[in-house]
Amino acid sequence: MKKQIYPPMHSAEHILNQTMVRLFGTERCFSAHIERKKSKCDYHFHRDLQKHEIEKIERKVNEIIDEDLPIEEEYINLDEAKERFDLRRLPDPPPDMIRIVKIGDYDECPCIGPHVKSTKEIGRFRIVSVSFKEGVLRIRYRLNSPQKE
Repeated sequence: MKKQIYPPMHSAEHILNQTMVRLFGTERCFSAHIERKKSKCDYHFHRDLQKHEIEKIERKVNEIIDEDLPIEEEYINLDEAKERFDLRRLPDPPPDMIRIVKIGDYDECPCIGPHVKSTKEIGRFRIVSVSFKEGVLRIRYRLNSPQKE
């Protein structure tokens, strides 16, 4: 039986990816394992992160979550998607219409997974560990449930 992706964790992955792109100029993660309790993202990188950098990532991700940004989807044709996005992770052959997930004006990318409707539904993002080995930076993270108003 295939595991179901936990929507808040998956939405957090998108925000983490865009944060890594913006802060460190990386590409989005090349591998991710998304689960309810703990998730991980692997990035091609050249070194380990320092404590203040880990704190900066965590702070930025939580700032975006706190903004209560809408998470929306749109479908665009394959030709437009090729111009705007890296499509290497799509199945071969790719579909004619590509689903794009947008998190406010912070992130947008092709995606087939489930998401929450707003970043306020994600909860508090916390990096639990970071490791670096042979050009791969692994970030493991958890979410605390969002506070009820």
